[in-house]
Amino acid sequence: MKLAIVDYGVGNIQSILNSFERLGVRSIVVANTTQKLREADGLILPGVGAFGECAEKINKNGLSDILTNLAVNKSKPILGICIGMQLMANSSDEGGYHAGLGWIPGEVVRIECDKDCSVPHVGWNDIQLNRLSPLFNGVDNGAHFYFDHSYHFQCEPKYVLATCEYGKTLNVAVSNKNFFGVQFHPEKSANPGLKMFRAYLNWISQC
Repeated sequence: MKLAIVDYGVGNIQSILNSFERLGVRSIVVANTTQKLREADGLILPGVGAFGECAEKINKNGLSDILTNLAVNKSKPILGICIGMQLMANSSDEGGYHAGLGWIPGEVVRIECDKDCSVPHVGWNDIQLNRLSPLFNGVDNGAHFYFDHSYHFQCEPKYVLATCEYGKTLNVAVSNKNFFGVQFHPEKSANPGLKMFRAYLNWISQC
């Protein structure tokens, strides 16, 4: 099995590499060319920072069309992490309007919190699994994952895999066909994160 982490100049790439190496994966590359991305059996789309900056870098590097062709037209499995998940939406209002990749219908909006919580949402929180998904095979309902975000993904319930409570119910894992996205950082989430990565690998092997 070959994995490729999409390199567009933004993302916690080394931590993701370390996690998959702990799982015994050796055929994993950091890629930003059509050939290397096409050769991979599955893709990881990372992202940290601001939505607009990430979207601009993907478009500037010509990766938007490449990724859309592979993910949408070729049905290649892809997992978005943090901003990588948000980029799958139609748009974000972080710092003004920014268009996303549009793979999962929805919008990214700022977290609205009362006085009992603060933004950004940083730290450990437990997730509630909404429905069965190959992405969470072996992951316990209520498992703790690490978060660091100020914006969240709003979409129809049919796309939601998991939620967490932080002032309100937030969608923290979404999917549509061969696309998966998680708001938390599995690469920083110890055993639950490794279990989720393992489940993603198992799903790729079945595709």
